[in-house]
Amino acid sequence: MDIKALAFDTGGTVLDWHGGLVAAFKAVAKKHDMNTDWHAVTNDWRRRAMRGIAGQTHPEFNMDDIHRGALDETLAHFGLDAVTPEERFAVWRAWHALDAWPDFPGALAALRQSRPVVSFTMLPTSLVVDVSRKNGLVWDAIISCEMIGVYKPHALAYATAAKWLNLQPAQILMVACHNFDLNAAHKAGFQTAFIRRPDEWGPQGPPDPHPNMVYDFIDDGFDGLRRSLLVDR
Repeated sequence: MDIKALAFDTGGTVLDWHGGLVAAFKAVAKKHDMNTDWHAVTNDWRRRAMRGIAGQTHPEFNMDDIHRGALDETLAHFGLDAVTPEERFAVWRAWHALDAWPDFPGALAALRQSRPVVSFTMLPTSLVVDVSRKNGLVWDAIISCEMIGVYKPHALAYATAAKWLNLQPAQILMVACHNFDLNAAHKAGFQTAFIRRPDEWGPQGPPDPHPNMVYDFIDDGFDGLRRSLLVDR
């Protein structure tokens, strides 16, 4: 199997966004004696943000901007208008301080010994820099859709990433826990690896927990993918 580089979706596949954002909301709630379902609030925020960014072409905003606007919409939807501007800023900035899933840092370091590893993400470049430094993640490159100007799952995003890596799409393994990303990558000619993240959306579970097509690799976590790829090497 001719894999020359690994491209990782980062939000969800690498980062525990749900756990980090729920914690940020709960820190604000203590100040106001608020009591609500913070898992539902967090997931509503995520859904609104994804609708606002996926497939965009040459927008005048990035995902940080989308996160900030969607946060206001979510708080209004749940009647949480008491959250102050300063507290909203703190919750919004929690995206830049997320933890990686525990199985990722070690697997990333091991995989990088055999092949280039790239963060290929809709998240802003500065966000990926911040969380990578926090979690000790070392990439060979960060390819944010913000740089390309076209957001996944648009076909041009994948084609541009392959061009920038100076590789044929079939030489790149796209790694993600989201079917929409992997389906688009497969259509663009990439090889694909589905990593299950059952806790990505908290107690309610992810909207697409199971592969919806035949991928090249399907694993419960990065330890399994690491073993498969190092054997393949």
